[in-house]
Amino acid sequence: MDQQRYLALIERLERESRARPRRFHARVLLVSMGLYGAELALLLAAWLVCHALLRHLPAIDATLAAAVLGALVALLLKWLLWPRLPVPQGRALTRAEAPALFDALDRMRERMAAPPVHHVLLDARYNVAVLQQPRWGGLWGRRTNYLMVGLPYLLAVSTSELFAALAHELGHLGGGRAPLHAWVYRQRRVVGALHEQAQERSGALARLAAPLLDRTLAYYNAVTFVLARQHEYEADRAATAVVGATVNARALVRDTLQMRWLHETFWPTLLRHADRGVRPPFMPYTAMRTALRAGHAQWARPERLEAALAQRSGRHDTHPCLHERLIAIGVPAALPPPLERSAADVLLGSDTTRRLVAEFDALWWRREGRNWEQRYHQASAARQRMQALAAQDIATLAPAQLEELALLTTEFDTAQAARPLLARVLAQPGQHPQAAFHYGRLLLDADDAQGLRYLQVAAASERALASGAAMQGHQFLLRTQDERAAQRWLELVQPPLAGAALY
Repeated sequence: MDQQRYLALIERLERESRARPRRFHARVLLVSMGLYGAELALLLAAWLVCHALLRHLPAIDATLAAAVLGALVALLLKWLLWPRLPVPQGRALTRAEAPALFDALDRMRERMAAPPVHHVLLDARYNVAVLQQPRWGGLWGRRTNYLMVGLPYLLAVSTSELFAALAHELGHLGGGRAPLHAWVYRQRRVVGALHEQAQERSGALARLAAPLLDRTLAYYNAVTFVLARQHEYEADRAATAVVGATVNARALVRDTLQMRWLHETFWPTLLRHADRGVRPPFMPYTAMRTALRAGHAQWARPERLEAALAQRSGRHDTHPCLHERLIAIGVPAALPPPLERSAADVLLGSDTTRRLVAEFDALWWRREGRNWEQRYHQASAARQRMQALAAQDIATLAPAQLEELALLTTEFDTAQAARPLLARVLAQPGQHPQAAFHYGRLLLDADDAQGLRYLQVAAASERALASGAAMQGHQFLLRTQDERAAQRWLELVQPPLAGAALY
């Protein structure tokens, strides 16, 4: 199924889900149960084929032989259909280390009638998530439930906001009021893994069945995508029932703004220190809590909230956008206040928090230390090269040398020093997408709308620059014009890909 037909199918199914919800839910149930029926039919067909082949052989109990051989074939088929799902990774958190967190989780599970959480893992993401791992493989059997909580998340949100995220995730396990939604939501991961495995197989039978499988699973994915997105709203309602609408809305806004600030400001600021020192001046997780509080004035700004609210839901992400989630909750968007005490302070305690932060800092350095040192040596060589070029008369530099000096100055010096060099490069004949991108960005930072033209040229000349150009122009237009102009810019600079994957 091509991209346009897939998107049109999703739009039609969304209309049906609103106009005839019972009919739509029946369709989803039939499609989902059809997967179980297909697996049973495959196993039954294996037994019938074995029985038909063996019943004419003399001195053999055909029924018994077919049963034995059929069982072996069924086991082989089951192995082929076993999803190769990666085991969730993280630092196991025990009840002895965080009794307050586990007690709160127990109370929440009891209140929501949610299934047990077998493992709580701490990881390095700004996120909370649940994941079910099939114990017996495939679509059948019991599951192991994992709750993954990011240490940055615990350091950055309040206890009530953490409870909102936990309640949302428990809703995905069936703690909400829509068991069909939760069941289909969990099933999609297994089916997606099976589809990927089938695509990776290179046998003749796999190649023959691939077109039919792709069409079938594309339809399954479209039908269940609509329900999975609805289930996100159901999980939000479950969270609202636990912590209240105001807290849940505040948590969503804080999550969106802080996650973007960490990605766009905190980590780039830390990594830029690799240009000047062989070791970082501070370790990330030790500094993160203080940085988030000190950076409140940077990330909790009206224009950042407007930019987050301007984003719209994509056709390949089951999570609705922030704007739509807040409308469903019924609370207007508002900037969250500074954090007084983090969830880590309250639920882990100071000693456990310090120990975990030290563990994650040490793990980060073991993983990134070599890259950091390599970046430092590269930056040192680049600075020497920049100084050597800058020491020459600019008029005598070849065009390639001039562009090299401009880009190095952009990376290792100030905007004031880089701007005239970039302008000089762009006055040269030929295409200079990197220079156009950086020059356009500097112009927008100075509130000069001419920067949009340079960003558009950069995005058209070099596809890798399109995403950055789209983001820079979008934020500028939100700040200086309105949401409609910002959206038109996105459509102009970064049109949707025709061949995007369905999973």
